[in-house]
Amino acid sequence: MKKYSRIFTYLKSYKTSIVWYFISILLSIIFSIISIGMLVPFMNIIFGVKHSIIPEVSKKPDFAVVHWLKEQLNLLINTNDSFHALGTVCILIILSIALKNLFLYLSYRAMGPIKNGIVNRFRIDMYDKILKLPIGYFTEQRKGDLMSRMTNDVSEVESSVVGTLEGWVRDPLTIIINLFVLFSISPMLTGFILLCIPIMGFVIGRLSRSLKKQSSEVAVKGGETISIIDETLGGLRVIKAFNVEAVLRNKFLNTNTQLLNARNRIGFRRDLASPLSEMMGVAIFSGILWFGGRLVLTGELGLDGALFLAYMGMFYNVIDPAKSISTAFSNMLKGAAAIDRIEEVLNAPVTVDENPNGKKLLEFKEGIEFNNVGFSYDDVVILNNINLKVAIGKTVALVGSSGAGKSTLADLLPRFHDVTNGTLLVDGINIKEYSLHSLRSLISIVTQEPILFNDTIANNIALGMDNATLAKIEQAAKVANAHNFIMQKENGYDTNIGDRGSKLSGGERQRITIARAVLKNPPILILDEATSSLDTESERLVQDAINNLMNNRTSLVIAHRLSTIRHADEIIVLQKGEIVERGTHDSLIAQNGFYKKLVDMQEVR
Repeated sequence: MKKYSRIFTYLKSYKTSIVWYFISILLSIIFSIISIGMLVPFMNIIFGVKHSIIPEVSKKPDFAVVHWLKEQLNLLINTNDSFHALGTVCILIILSIALKNLFLYLSYRAMGPIKNGIVNRFRIDMYDKILKLPIGYFTEQRKGDLMSRMTNDVSEVESSVVGTLEGWVRDPLTIIINLFVLFSISPMLTGFILLCIPIMGFVIGRLSRSLKKQSSEVAVKGGETISIIDETLGGLRVIKAFNVEAVLRNKFLNTNTQLLNARNRIGFRRDLASPLSEMMGVAIFSGILWFGGRLVLTGELGLDGALFLAYMGMFYNVIDPAKSISTAFSNMLKGAAAIDRIEEVLNAPVTVDENPNGKKLLEFKEGIEFNNVGFSYDDVVILNNINLKVAIGKTVALVGSSGAGKSTLADLLPRFHDVTNGTLLVDGINIKEYSLHSLRSLISIVTQEPILFNDTIANNIALGMDNATLAKIEQAAKVANAHNFIMQKENGYDTNIGDRGSKLSGGERQRITIARAVLKNPPILILDEATSSLDTESERLVQDAINNLMNNRTSLVIAHRLSTIRHADEIIVLQKGEIVERGTHDSLIAQNGFYKKLVDMQEVR
């Protein structure tokens, strides 16, 4: 039960509702037993037995209330004619059934918000954890698999585990109370029943044992299917250009077929549990009819026919809950695989987290210093012995071959990763001592691939700036050379830009992200070659916007096009995670080293 501990933790928030559920379901069970108990006076009236409509079935004294009800019912029926007595019993049956269903409905009303609340907490906790996890975590995970865990696996937990939550209380309680009443009527017959129930449980348990493994296979294949869909939607241009529709279709078809087969195997085993348990229950029921009927006929049981029929009715009350428990057990094993996959995300270590007691970095005054900084990921050294100072107001460019560690070095500043060796200082203080929120509030990032959201232009520019006015948004757009094209849109700043800005051109998307950075007005700026994927005209407009953005700011620039960083205050040349050259453009050209080779390859002098 350890894997369900999170669900039990969530249940602590619903203590009052759980108490009401327990009371309602208890009263529902009691009135269900009473309605079946009414078979005794009914049968006695039909067969003309008047001396004791509700016989004593145990030598043990009844509870005072039960004893009083028996006396009142016997008195009511024995002092009236059979037709009146029969009508009275029928009314009592209707009343007890009505009360049973009333309290059953109230139990549903109490349990419904609990189940929905638990599933809601799962989704919120999953989303919150994804927001907290470091960037490095997602480089090792398939996006489709993570989406599957947040959707399919949570839905599986909802239907397989949380959906059967009410049965965790109702069904065992129904069985226990009914068995207690049955035992008070006939210990001999009830003992026979108790010998048969473990046999049924053993068979169902063997049937359900492999469900968890098969459910895990379904979850993995479901994640792969979503990943293929995501890759297809994101790469349709390339897929069509290279005529690989058939290749992608076959890949999807194979994965989807494996998913179908795995789901069918689970369905066959899961669906067998309910009819098998019912068949075994009926077999036991028939065996008790034969065994108990013989004892009634011979008088060895000490029960008359009416009470024996009531006994069998109460026993049948046990079959459905037993069947539900076996089905719930199968579903819980099936849902256990989904819980394991969810827990893998929820328990993933957060290596970069908010420091609740951290210092507030309200103003950037001095500069940034990388002091013997190293960074490793999965025992692979990405950066080694980085020593670098970026004075306030200066521009430092990072250049080098692909995989040299440029982006990783820049990512250390906003703490997308934390250094594994050395220290990274801002204004002379280790950035780990600052609160994460205050550190990032002084940094803006413009990436090579514009990151936009399916919202209006104004809301994309004002991202994270709750108090931004339209005038400020327009001013930021003007600085980013974006105002003119925005005003040409049908709805201006209220124009929806579509998924990931699909309704805008590449240059327009980039200028929107620059306007976002302008509006934030940060003292520290990180630029990841924002013009490398643009056409000549768009590049000029974007570069002008970047130049406006960099004015009077401390900038860390990742450069692929070396022509854009010729005027940087310092150029850092990285190779295999280490600084191999540093200086201005002219001094590095004079060194005739690695940087000059890069420049020559781009034919920039």
